[in-house]
Amino acid sequence: MTIRAVVKGVGHYLPERVVPNSWFEDKIETSNEWIVSRSGIERRHFAAEGQTTSDLATQAAKSALENAGIDAADIDAIVLATSTADLTFPSAATMVQHNIGATKAFAFDLQAVCAGFVFALTNANALIQAGSAKRVIVIGAETFSRILDWEDRATCVLFGDGAGAVILEAEEASGTSDDRGILATDLNSDGSYRDLLYVDGGVSTQTTGVLRMEGKEVFRHAVEKLAQTAHKSLETAGLSSDDVDWVVPHQANIRIIQSTAKKLGVGMDKVIVTVQDHGNTSAASIPLALSVGAFEGRIKQGDLIVTEAIGGGLAWGSVLLRW
Repeated sequence: MTIRAVVKGVGHYLPERVVPNSWFEDKIETSNEWIVSRSGIERRHFAAEGQTTSDLATQAAKSALENAGIDAADIDAIVLATSTADLTFPSAATMVQHNIGATKAFAFDLQAVCAGFVFALTNANALIQAGSAKRVIVIGAETFSRILDWEDRATCVLFGDGAGAVILEAEEASGTSDDRGILATDLNSDGSYRDLLYVDGGVSTQTTGVLRMEGKEVFRHAVEKLAQTAHKSLETAGLSSDDVDWVVPHQANIRIIQSTAKKLGVGMDKVIVTVQDHGNTSAASIPLALSVGAFEGRIKQGDLIVTEAIGGGLAWGSVLLRW
C-alpha cells in the first residue's frame, strides 16, 4: 500500500491595497514601461498598516478549508512557509492555528525564502507518509513590503504581499504515476551563493535590514537550476515534460518563467502566470498561482503539475503532483 498526500482544497488571500507601477514613478527613477519590460509585473498588493503575515495566512487557510469542505478541528498540522513572520517567536503558524480554531494541530514555520512553499510541501508530504499527520494545511505567506529599500529601484518594484494555502490529506493509492497527490520532490541548497540574495540584517545583528539582490546573477542561476530540479522530479516519477499539464512556477519574473519553460520543453500555454498581478510574493507565489489557476477552472482533477522555485540561500527545488 502506498500513501499519497493529495490536494483536497486550495485558497488564497491578497491585501485590499493594489499598487500599480505608476505609484513608484514619483518616488524613484522608473516607469511602468521599464518595470513591465524587465519583470512582467504590472501591479502588486501591499498589506495595510498593522496587517501581518499571520493575518494574510489566516485568511488563505480559511479559504482553503472552505474550498475543501473540511473543519479546522480536523487538521493535524500547519506548515507555514515565510521569511517575514510577525515576530521572532512564536511562529506565525501557531497564530494561524489559534485564529482558525485548529485545536488539535501542531504548527511550525519554515524558512527557505522564495523556495519556501516547495520546501513546506515536501515536509508536509513527509509528515503524511510517516503517519505523523493525516491532514495538513500548507501555507505560503509574506509581507515583503516591510523589508524593501524604497530607494533601490532594481528591487522595490518587484515584490508584493499575499498568501496561499493548500490542504493535503493522506490517501491510499496504487503507487504508480497515475496516482493523485505528490509523486516526487527535489530539494537543493548552496550557501556559497548567500550574497546574491539576502536581507542585510537580522536578530543576532540587532538590525531589521532590507532586501539586497544581484539580479543578473540570480537570473542566471534561476533558469539553470529551476529547469534542472523540475527534470529531476519528473525523472524520479518516471515521467517527462510531455506528460505535464501545468507548470506552476515561482512568480518572480516573466523572463525567468519563459526561459525555464523553454528549457523544460513546455509551451507557455501550459504555464500558470500571475506575476503581472501579484509581483514576487516569495513563498506565497506558488500557492497563490495554484489557487488562482484552480478557481479559474484551468487546473482540474487529474492534471499533472510541476512546481519549482528558487530563493535566497540559494535554496531551490520542485514538487511534482497530480491534482
